[in-house]
Amino acid sequence: MMREFFFRLLRLTSFVEGVSFLALLGIAMPLKYLYGEPAMVRWVGSIHGLLTVAYVLLLVRVTIDYKWSWQKAAAAFIASLLPFGMLYAEYKIFRKSEEALS
Repeated sequence: MMREFFFRLLRLTSFVEGVSFLALLGIAMPLKYLYGEPAMVRWVGSIHGLLTVAYVLLLVRVTIDYKWSWQKAAAAFIASLLPFGMLYAEYKIFRKSEEALS
């Protein structure tokens, strides 16, 4: 029961972290460098950083609970470093893992 909760929380955190990364790259950074408004980078960057730490902690927990290989865990981590990587993680890692458990 609890491991399913952490798996679902990982998927949700992956999505929110990915959206915060896109907001940082697509909204906050252009505002800083094109219009001289650094405040958005500070706020969005802080939120994104917190979400990234939460994602990594949840990834470690789920990797242990589900006995994922280090390759799968590494792929999920690397996906979090790339723009739109959360979509790759969702469709290629998380959904396949959920289907395998069903």
